Amino acid sequence: MSAGAVSKPRFKRAMDALCDKYKSDAALAADPISVPLTYTSAADIEVSSWVAAHLAYGRVSPMLNAIRRLLAPLGPRPAQWLREQPEAEIRRELERSQPGWVWRFHTLPDMAAWLIAWKRLDKSTGHSGVGPLLVPDGRGSADARLSALVNALRKELPESHGLRFNLPDPLKGAACKRWRMFLRWMARKGWPDFGAWENYPASCLVVPLDTHVHRISMQIGLCQRRAADAKAAHEITAALSELDPDDPLKYDFALAHLGILGDCTGKRRHNCLECPLEALCLAASN
Repeated sequence: MSAGAVSKPRFKRAMDALCDKYKSDAALAADPISVPLTYTSAADIEVSSWVAAHLAYGRVSPMLNAIRRLLAPLGPRPAQWLREQPEAEIRRELERSQPGWVWRFHTLPDMAAWLIAWKRLDKSTGHSGVGPLLVPDGRGSADARLSALVNALRKELPESHGLRFNLPDPLKGAACKRWRMFLRWMARKGWPDFGAWENYPASCLVVPLDTHVHRISMQIGLCQRRAADAKAAHEITAALSELDPDDPLKYDFALAHLGILGDCTGKRRHNCLECPLEALCLAASN
């Protein structure tokens, strides 16, 4: 981590202040996690997160609408509904209730297959969800477990652009932003995340790298790598771990929403003085 003449304690205070600034209803409403937050049971949160995180790209408002529409036929208890319905009925009900549903790269058949994949994985773990397949343990690191699941799903799921978009491999250089987001939601216990996977250490999470997090991380010295890839994601995570080794991703939501809400454009503006990172930021100094 490099922040010029700014000391690590001062850097941490600025980052903690940024977290406080974006711990707000407005930021939450502009985030896909707002959809799983409407559920209460761990299994229902996982199913809705399985959908929401992997559709989390593009403009926020229509993206949130697409997520809600897709989940609507599953009712208030989506995990129970998936567990009880035969696979053919899952496809039929989605086609009946949501004809013509599409979200950019994803079609309705893509997401029917995605939900059926969750159903099969959940069955394979004795209805414990997909967490046991991803928790880092003696069988592999966090990235190795994710890579194994991604490659197993590649063999099982139909060939389509939307489904291949869901299956980047972290061991082949992919940042895996939407998988990292899903993992953060499910494993991390602090606001706004769920902490539903108690055996997944928050210290093993890697930042969900999007254009906002990458750009702002470069501006404040968390990252030197210009490509928004796996190496950059790990570089940023390592820098955040210096600030909080046990919970490095506590800063992710705020960094992302500093960009998502348009509060940071990467150029000096009148509101830079209101930003807790103003003293750290290369853009604010120009």
